[in-house]
Amino acid sequence: MSFWRSELRGARPDIGADRRVYAIGDVHGRADLLDALLAMIARDDDVRLRKPISLILLGDLVDRGPDSRTVVDRVMALAASGGDVRCLKGNHEEAFILAARGDLRALPLFRRMEGEATLASYGLDPALFRVMTDAELAAWMERHVPRAHVDFLDALPDSIAIGDYLFVHAGIRPGVPVEDQSPADLRWIRQEFLTHRGRHPSMVVHGHSISTDVDEQAGRIGIDTGAFFSGRLTAIGLEGVDRWILQTRG
Repeated sequence: MSFWRSELRGARPDIGADRRVYAIGDVHGRADLLDALLAMIARDDDVRLRKPISLILLGDLVDRGPDSRTVVDRVMALAASGGDVRCLKGNHEEAFILAARGDLRALPLFRRMEGEATLASYGLDPALFRVMTDAELAAWMERHVPRAHVDFLDALPDSIAIGDYLFVHAGIRPGVPVEDQSPADLRWIRQEFLTHRGRHPSMVVHGHSISTDVDEQAGRIGIDTGAFFSGRLTAIGLEGVDRWILQTRG
């Protein structure tokens, strides 16, 4: 765990002093790392002054790692637990939802996004995944992927604003007001956002674009540290103007 106070080209972003927020980066099917990080968050919260807690997952729960189904189950249980637990819809959720609802146009993309691992967690033999047609795959998903999972993921928001912070999956289009941002940009944008060197109306906390460690810039903080292959799943803790990092180690 590391801790710092940060002042980025002016006033420090403030999440508000009445709560503590933990945001978690892209999980990508690593239920083991999610469980470990949630335990770290619980321990971290225990040693701090008692305050209401908000937990935000930045999306991309599924694909790549081995336990997407378990991750979705875990997040659904957290969201139903009565606490302030919210999750954003990532681009991998978008493709998964479309495929699971039978949209054949989404199947090639779902395959390229390593959906094979996701469907293995729902019981499909990877060898069959590779030889099934798109229509056969869509039909299998409609029969075997719980509709409760699909509906839960489909209802997830694209952004969450708290205090001076904006939480999104991928980023925002620079110069466009938050209320005018397109869902496609919030879930998919990369270069235009990552190469922007100025500030935004809010400090943007995002995942989607992998970095070897936390990517802190003037207007954004990226916390996708490639958990599915690196073993490092990252959370950022926020309280007032303070922020700190919790991270599993692969």
